[in-house]
Amino acid sequence: MTSRTIDYSVWDHIEVSDDEDETHPNIDTPSLFRWRHQARVEKQVAFEEKGEELERNMAECKRRLEEVQYRVKELEEEGKKEGEEERKTALSKAQAEEKKYRKDQRLWEKKMEEHRREEKKMPWNVDTLSKEGFSKSMLNIKPEATEETEEQKEEKHQTFVEKHKKEIKHFGMLRRWEDSQKYLSDHPYLVCEETANFLVIMCIDLEVEEKHGLMDQVAHQTIVMQFILELAKSLKIDPRGCFREFFQKIKTADQPYQEAFTDELESFKERVRGRAKIRIQKAMEEYEEEERQNRLGPGGLDPVEVYDTLPEEMKKCFDDKDISMLQEAISKMDPMEAKGHMKRCIDSGLWVPNANTDNEEDKEEDEEEDKEDEEEPEKEEEAEEEK
Repeated sequence: MTSRTIDYSVWDHIEVSDDEDETHPNIDTPSLFRWRHQARVEKQVAFEEKGEELERNMAECKRRLEEVQYRVKELEEEGKKEGEEERKTALSKAQAEEKKYRKDQRLWEKKMEEHRREEKKMPWNVDTLSKEGFSKSMLNIKPEATEETEEQKEEKHQTFVEKHKKEIKHFGMLRRWEDSQKYLSDHPYLVCEETANFLVIMCIDLEVEEKHGLMDQVAHQTIVMQFILELAKSLKIDPRGCFREFFQKIKTADQPYQEAFTDELESFKERVRGRAKIRIQKAMEEYEEEERQNRLGPGGLDPVEVYDTLPEEMKKCFDDKDISMLQEAISKMDPMEAKGHMKRCIDSGLWVPNANTDNEEDKEEDEEEDKEDEEEPEKEEEAEEEK
């Protein structure tokens, strides 16, 4: 039997001799060891981050390649049926993209292979030579999934909308199935809950603005997005990976599915109209309350409400702005009732007591000020003559 040889070359480069190095007596040996260890750790972290970045880039390239391959397949089938020039142009463009992504994928695979070779050549050290076997107890309990709070959801929604608002609006204005599918193929990140939520708000805003035709169009795209999300939940996959299946299903004359889509669309538009009415009513109530607050008199009463509760004789006096008629109407009323009405008129600002006296006093003050202004130049002239 031939004896199996042992490869000892793996032990040729091991960085574990920090404690055996001889250092100068004037050098702080512990600090030197710490610096060496820190530099080695930083180098290892940078190397690992580089590997993670390569893996991310490679995965993204693979995803894009799959999307463009699917698009090429679609265009080839449609080209055989219709043979349109624009589809031929789109097909050649998609094939060029496919070629580019294949080349990029080979490049990333080559970089990943080089990274693995570098990893094998790296010398062992105290951090990589051995690892802990058992450092903690493990229980076979599945952790509960932490749900996002309302604040986190709102912040996530706002961030996404601020970044992709223009693209979402463009998708909301599309009409044909083919255009919607192509746009989502070019912008797969739009297939998410945030897009659906923004489209709902957009529908309500358009209905409030009485742009009913646009609301119907955006409502259609809203239900498209919601059906895609529901399909993803039923299949338990990422929505970005199943939106093409929705368009295939809706375009293949599946009557029950199309009827369900139409029913949901009409129901959604009714809910939007109801929500818009509530918003308009609330806005009107807020406006009326603001106007009422601005009308309040010195006593905190609304002059309109007070006027509506006055007897007809007093209303006529205020309409005609006849003070003598008002005094005559008050004299014919019960004193307590008249006093109550007048107090409410004062508190609401309908009646301002001593208004004429105040006006006369203001006139007298104005006349005195004018008289003083006329006397000042005369006094200045007399003073100059005396000088």
